[in-house]
Amino acid sequence: MEIRVYYEDTDCGNVVYYANYLRYFERARTEFLRRFGVSVAEWMAEGVLFTVVECRIKYLAPAVYDDLLLVTTELSDLARVRLELSHEIVRESDGKLLVTGATTLACVKEGKPFRIPDDIVRRLGQTGD
Repeated sequence: MEIRVYYEDTDCGNVVYYANYLRYFERARTEFLRRFGVSVAEWMAEGVLFTVVECRIKYLAPAVYDDLLLVTTELSDLARVRLELSHEIVRESDGKLLVTGATTLACVKEGKPFRIPDDIVRRLGQTGD
């Protein structure tokens, strides 16, 4: 997905504030699931939530005000109650890789681990373990 860097995304040095990359991961993660027909809102209404339990991020180069970024997300792993997604952020103007990372999400219901629904597993094209 494309994300434009706005002034509000930057720090006093005119570069993207480091924590904002996590917001970009969040947006891309939601759109990734949507692309596979998984509506986070619909599952939330059923009491099924996906909560981030781990995040890894590596900053390679800064993005600055007005950059157009391409954020890609891929499924790295899918297990019974968790899924891991890998992310890359590239500046579109020069193709430079700026940030890599991964997020691990746990499926929960009523605050307890919950097996990822078969419909989600099927939509993501995996069998789970």
